Amino acid sequence: MPLPLRRKGNFNPFEGDFEGIFERMNEEMRSMMENVSRMQFDERGLEKLSKQPGAKVYGFSMRMGQDGKPVIHEFGNIRPSAQQTQIEGNERAPLVDVIDDKDEIVVIAELPGVEKKEIELNAASQKLSIRVENPKRKYSREVELPKRVLPESAKAAYKNGVLEVRLKKAKEEKKPEGKEVKID
Repeated sequence: MPLPLRRKGNFNPFEGDFEGIFERMNEEMRSMMENVSRMQFDERGLEKLSKQPGAKVYGFSMRMGQDGKPVIHEFGNIRPSAQQTQIEGNERAPLVDVIDDKDEIVVIAELPGVEKKEIELNAASQKLSIRVENPKRKYSREVELPKRVLPESAKAAYKNGVLEVRLKKAKEEKKPEGKEVKID
């Protein structure tokens, strides 16, 4: 319901049927939440959604194979080549978490569909570079670390598509920042 306009006197935008406006907003939110709760967000539900006109869906599911290696199934109505154009240079940036622990920095990266031997890591004092290049998947990411680390202390483990890198923090030297300026 549009607010009435006044031609004379002061216009007060806070006059009007606010209770009605808020009630309609609450009803719309309740309706949207009910619709979302009825949707199935599993692989079958998303594949069904991808068949609806105008819907754009891309995803993958990952299960453990009998050999203990992850099996990845891609689905959706966006062709992989169209999806990859959104990724700079056909490289994907892996999802990364950086944890600033007491004595170390822990970097956890998701790299599904690659072998351990395909992962290249390069540690510097405030940066970790992750790179994977194989015929099916390319990942690349430079992770800025929140604190200085000792690159030679890096230890990495890779299991089930998840890479974990642990780096010991460098001792902080108490040097004053900047330079003292003398006045002439």
